Amino acid sequence: MQKIKNIIDSITYKIQAIVKHRQFKRILPLVLIAVVAAATFATCQPYEPIYEPELPIVEPEPEPEPEPEPEPEPEPEPEPEPEPEPEPEPEPEWEGPWHPLTGVAIEEDISHIRPLAIVIDNLRTALPQRGVSQADIIYEFLVEGSITRMLAIFQDPTDVDVIGAVRSARLYTVDIAQSYDAIFVFSGGSPGANSAIRSRSITHIVDGGGRGARIFYRDRNRRAPHNLMTSGELISRHLPDLDLRLEHEDGYERALTFVDDGTPEYGNPAMDFSIMFGPNAKTTSFTFNEETGLYYLRQYGSNYIDGNNDQQVAVTNVLILKMATSGIPGDNAGRLQITTTGTGTGYFVNGGKYIPIHWSREDNSAQFVYTLEDGSELELGRGQTYIALIRANMNVEFL
Repeated sequence: MQKIKNIIDSITYKIQAIVKHRQFKRILPLVLIAVVAAATFATCQPYEPIYEPELPIVEPEPEPEPEPEPEPEPEPEPEPEPEPEPEPEPEPEWEGPWHPLTGVAIEEDISHIRPLAIVIDNLRTALPQRGVSQADIIYEFLVEGSITRMLAIFQDPTDVDVIGAVRSARLYTVDIAQSYDAIFVFSGGSPGANSAIRSRSITHIVDGGGRGARIFYRDRNRRAPHNLMTSGELISRHLPDLDLRLEHEDGYERALTFVDDGTPEYGNPAMDFSIMFGPNAKTTSFTFNEETGLYYLRQYGSNYIDGNNDQQVAVTNVLILKMATSGIPGDNAGRLQITTTGTGTGYFVNGGKYIPIHWSREDNSAQFVYTLEDGSELELGRGQTYIALIRANMNVEFL
């Protein structure tokens, strides 16, 4: 605007000068044209501010570029599953023979051979016994007063060193030997035992003369009557010469049944227990070893040791049979009678557990039959067995 004002002022000044000039009238039209032209030119110029402070150009800050999202970490590759170990091939089922009294696998069938049942002394003065740790089945029972004896049953005693000390028979030992169709080995006997041996034609070997005496000898390091011994070697050497029936009759079958694990499925704990055979009578104790699966026996406050190998006697199965027991009327020696026929109750112990059972035996020539409370057959574990005959009113405390 100031520039236009300056131009107009300049033109006005010139007009005033011209007007004063005498030739003004002649050039007035030209002046007017010039004024109009100047004004037109001025108005056609672009507008320029007189003063316009320059402001700093502030460029907008660029928006920060968004940070790139972190790439997801790759999922770790799953470790390859280890290849499953091949399952061990099951051992082929044994197709060979089984031991008739222990149920273990054997190379040669001996089930047709008659076992031997040998009466063994068990007084303190007769210890240590010899050969009992190798017996297939051991019976323990009362005799006179509070003392006990054993009946050791060997299916084949050939490999047993010394066996003894051998003692006298009682009627119920005859019953047990007959239940196995065994050859009965003893030294002397009670009147009832001797009568039954004759009347039942029991196959037996007794010390006291004759050819059977060859299998016995006296141990000079022991005091009589606790020193009568026999051995597997003497038995195997002289038994064939005694004119005895050495094999079971045709059709004979053993009643015992065995399984690989005889632990009662619903049994109660039986890790430790003791058997008292009667009031104030001798006690035998048992402790279960989980590593071996065996019960180890103690008596007279010490481990029950076999003098042949100095090993503690141990078994897989324990049977406790309650039987009616009473004194024999008129017997001045205090001998007992134990009823081994009919039925009764008891316990079966295996694998750290026990269950109640029933036993039965039809007559003197029959085998013992063992059943569970539901009437099913009792299955023993494979291995040796200890059987106790106790008074019917005695109880056993299991721990």
